[in-house]
Order: sequence, then C-alpha cells, then structure tokens
Amino acid sequence: MRLALFQPDIAQNTGTLLRLSACLDLPMDIIEPCGFLFNDKGLKRAGMDYLEMSHYRRHASWDDFLNYRAEHKDEYGRIVLLTTHASKPYTDFEFKKNDIILMGRESAGVPEAVHQLADARLLIPMNENARSINVAVSAVMVVGEALRQTGLFPKI
Repeated sequence: MRLALFQPDIAQNTGTLLRLSACLDLPMDIIEPCGFLFNDKGLKRAGMDYLEMSHYRRHASWDDFLNYRAEHKDEYGRIVLLTTHASKPYTDFEFKKNDIILMGRESAGVPEAVHQLADARLLIPMNENARSINVAVSAVMVVGEALRQTGLFPKI
C-alpha cells in the first residue's frame, strides 16, 4: 500500500501526511512540482521529527512517476484516485495490498488525463452542500479503511 500526492500545494498538508507515513510504515510518493519549497518551514512544522522516519520518493513529474511504477510492478499496483468527481464511495471498495491511493492538488485535483489513467475513482460521501474535505483528512480516512481491509496496520 502506498500514498501518492499529485503536485501538492500546501506544505502543512504534505508534512502531516509524511508524519502519517512514518507512523503507519506507509510508503509515500510525492509527484512534483509542489506548490512550495520542499524544505519549507510549514512542511517541517507539520511533519516534525517524523520526516526522517518517513519512506518517501519524490518524482519530478507525473510521467516520471508512471515510469517508476512500471519498473516496480511488485510494489506499485492499482492507482486508486480519491476525487469529488467519482460516484463510488471508498467504503464500498475492496482495497488490495499494493494499491496506490492518489490524492490530487488541494487547489485543483488532478487533470483529466490522470483521471483516465486511474484504475478506480472513489469519493468520500459527505453533505451535499459541502465542496470538499481537507486533503490530509481525506487521505487519513481512506488510508485507514484501506489498511484495515488489507491488515497492513503496523503490528502492536
């Protein structure tokens, strides 16, 4: 199981998810360009001292990510995109151990070409008057369900 961020805009969200990555032994992919300097204070403040524990890989572009995924098929499975433009709730989806949970940019989601390449597109059911949930909170909800289904939470 992996978490991937597509061109993240907000350093604090990325730092929070890197901390999650460290705590749950969940590898992460950061698909650039980012909307902030990767050594930004907000990233370090949100990630705290967990950034060094996180297992993440930075990819210079979407194409670089796809090429790396193709070369590492044993680690990188289906692309499962979390999007407000989906019709299937994440709670009705059967996750697999090598799925990549892909989060879009906070400001714009992902381009149509990325939507088309996703193996699955999922949403979080929410109040019809709301636009979206914070990307870090959304990732936590879906990752929690995916790890529960696959038994991949760290052993205590």
